[in-house]
Amino acid sequence: MRITDWRPEDRPRERLLAQGAAALSDAELVAVLLRSGVRGKSAVDLARDLLAQYEGVTRMLEAGAELESIKGLGPAKRAQFEAAIELARRALREKLKQSAALTSPGAVRDHLRLKLAARKEEAFVCMWLDAQHKVIDVEEAFSGTLTQTSVYPREIVKSALRYNAAAVILAHNHPSGVAQPSQSDELLTRNLKEALALVEVKVLDHFIVAGHQAISFAERGLL
Repeated sequence: MRITDWRPEDRPRERLLAQGAAALSDAELVAVLLRSGVRGKSAVDLARDLLAQYEGVTRMLEAGAELESIKGLGPAKRAQFEAAIELARRALREKLKQSAALTSPGAVRDHLRLKLAARKEEAFVCMWLDAQHKVIDVEEAFSGTLTQTSVYPREIVKSALRYNAAAVILAHNHPSGVAQPSQSDELLTRNLKEALALVEVKVLDHFIVAGHQAISFAERGLL
């Protein structure tokens, strides 16, 4: 049955307007984004299929280009998904700028996962912080191939000076989905920590994002 055939009070969009977004299930919220379903499936049915396939909202939103293979998700619907996740990224970024990064570890993780998890190539990110550990900016310093990123300490130091940063949280993704830090990851972290110490910028953490995981070097005693 099409959603237009439902009683008005049962339709996701009407319920959202009447009761607020919090009253809707995950599938209903996704259905509002989708706006329409496909032959034989309502938008809610399609949303349930997507959530089941990706095991929840987070992985579905992180799927990125994979959504192209889903029947019924044309360019318009994928654009709406991209817009929704970009708004989430920006909201988290604003939240980080309003409070010290170290007092919002969940927000830091969420922001980095939203920024990096869906990337098919490696990307290296610097979250520059001021003396109170509030976020100045989140800079994508380098991007590379699926297997290797060239990160130059000299360029990272130049960025630190440009932002007048006092500290930094580093992050990069593993498109392979393996979150375990490699020896080269550990060596790079040490090199960057030593280079940044020369300009009195402290490396507070280094996250590796792989799939839905964000592994912290600091929590593992690797800094």
